[in-house]
Amino acid sequence: MSWETVIGLEIHAQLATRSKIFSGASTAYGAEPNTQACAVDLGYPGVLPVLNAEAVRLAVRFGLAIGASISERSVFARKNYFYPDLPKGYQISQYELPIVVGGSIRIGLDDGGEKHVAVTRAHLEEDAGKSVHENFDGESGIDLNRAGTPLLEIVSEPELSSAVEAVAYMRTVHQLVRYLGICDGNMQEGSFRCDANVSIRQVGDEQLGTRTELKNLNSFRFIERAINYEIERQIDVIEDGGEVVQETRLYDSDRHETRPMRSKEDANDYRYFPDPDLLPVVLDSNYIETQRAALPELPEARQQRFVQSFGLSRKDAAVLTGSRETADYYEGLVEYLKGEHKLAANWVNGELAAALNRDSTGISEARVTPKLLAGLLQRIVDGTISGKIAKEVFEAIWQGEGEADDIIESRGLRQISDSGELETIIDQVLANNPSQVEQYRGGAHKVLGFLVGQVMKATGGKANPGQVNELLRTKL
Repeated sequence: MSWETVIGLEIHAQLATRSKIFSGASTAYGAEPNTQACAVDLGYPGVLPVLNAEAVRLAVRFGLAIGASISERSVFARKNYFYPDLPKGYQISQYELPIVVGGSIRIGLDDGGEKHVAVTRAHLEEDAGKSVHENFDGESGIDLNRAGTPLLEIVSEPELSSAVEAVAYMRTVHQLVRYLGICDGNMQEGSFRCDANVSIRQVGDEQLGTRTELKNLNSFRFIERAINYEIERQIDVIEDGGEVVQETRLYDSDRHETRPMRSKEDANDYRYFPDPDLLPVVLDSNYIETQRAALPELPEARQQRFVQSFGLSRKDAAVLTGSRETADYYEGLVEYLKGEHKLAANWVNGELAAALNRDSTGISEARVTPKLLAGLLQRIVDGTISGKIAKEVFEAIWQGEGEADDIIESRGLRQISDSGELETIIDQVLANNPSQVEQYRGGAHKVLGFLVGQVMKATGGKANPGQVNELLRTKL
C-alpha cells in the first residue's frame, strides 16, 4: 500500500517572565526541588490566582508576529485530570476562547521551496510539575518547581507530511520566539518542547487516520527519530491487520522506540469549564497596536534585507539571521568594515562560528568583539596580512593577546609585498622544481598551486598570495 503521513505539532514555549503565570514564585531554572513553589502553585485551599500581565504581553507579540488574530476577550478554563505532579487536580489553560487564533508559519523545504503551515491557535496555560524517577527505588519523586510556569502552547493544523517538515517547522518557531524575546528556547532545560500528533492514511484518502501523541520531545534530533519510528510502527500495525490505538506514547532515545504511556483523552474527557477564580482577559485595540509597533524586525524580513542590502547569498543570509544575536553581531561588524559584506559574512559563519562551537560559547559572549574582528579583517583588505595569517591572529585575539595590529607587529606577521624580495624567492623555487615547471609549460596549469604553496612555505606564509600568483605566471 502507499501511505502518507499527517503530522500536527503542539509546541510548548516557556514564556520569559521572572515569576509564574498566577503567582509571584520565581521561574529561575536549577533551584533545589520544591523550593520555588508557593501556596498558589501547590493548590492550597483558599488561595487565588492572579494573572501575570507580562505573560499576556508576550503571547500577544507572538500572535502579531505570525499574522494571527488577537482575541480582545479570552478566557481561562480548568482542564481536569489527575496526575501526581498536578497538585490542584486541574490545569489552568485556555480552551474555547484562546488569546491567539489563526496565523501561519513559513518553512523552507529541502528542495528550495517553501510551505505555509497554518496555526490553529496559541493559548496561555500553566505548566505542571515534574515526576522524577531516577534515584528512587520503586518510587517516584515529585518536584513542583515548574508548577505554574507560564507556557504558550502553539498548536499547528495537521499539515506537516514528514518528520523533516516537522523539524523545519519547529526550528522556525524556535527561531521566532527567540527573536521576539518571549522564550529563551533552551530545550535542555525544558523551555521549548513539543508534542507530535502522528497519523497515517492511504494516499488519496481524505479522512485522517487514528493519531498517536508523542509526548515531551525536547530535541530536534529526537523529534525526527521519534516521528519516523512512529510512522513505521503504524504502517506495520495496519499492514499486519491490526488497528492503531489512540494513545499517548513516550520516545525512548536509548532504545530508539516509542512505547505507550496512557490512553489518549479527547477534549470532553477533561471536562473544561471557565475558571471561576479568573476574570476574562480583555484587551483593547490600543494595547494590541502598541505591541504591534514594538515588534522587532522578524527573521524572514531580516534575511531578505541582508540579501538585498549586503549582496549576500540567501544561504549566507539564512545562517547569519539564524539567531538575533548572530545577526546583531554581523550588523555591528559591517558598520566598522564598510563595503566588505561578503568577507565579514565568511568570517562570522566560518572562523568565529568554529571558535564559538569549540568553546561552547554563545556569540553574545564571544571573546572577539565586532570591533576587534573588523580591525583584523581590515588588515586582510589592505594587504597587511594574508587570509591564512589572519587565522593565526584571530586565535591570538581570542586568547586575549590584544588587538590585531599589536599582534601582527609583535609576531612579525606583516605580509611580504616587496616584488624584488618575492622574485628572488620565486626564482629559487622554480630552480628547485624543474619537473613542475616543465609540466606547467606543457599545459598542466594545475601545478601552479603546488608552486604557490612552495613560495608560501619558503616565506612562512607571509608572501602576498596575489603577487605570488602574478609573478609566477609571468616567469613561467
